[in-house]
Amino acid sequence: MNRKLSGHKVLVTGGAGFIGSNLVESFLASGNSVVCL
Repeated sequence: MNRKLSGHKVLVTGGAGFIGSNLVESFLASGNSVVCL
């Protein structure tokens, strides 16, 4: 599954954890807006 997401608003729960922080970095690098809980 290789989808391109860009320009979306993304909510990441647990964004301060190891996996969540890597997801946040990936989403931001793709041009998304990220909100962490």
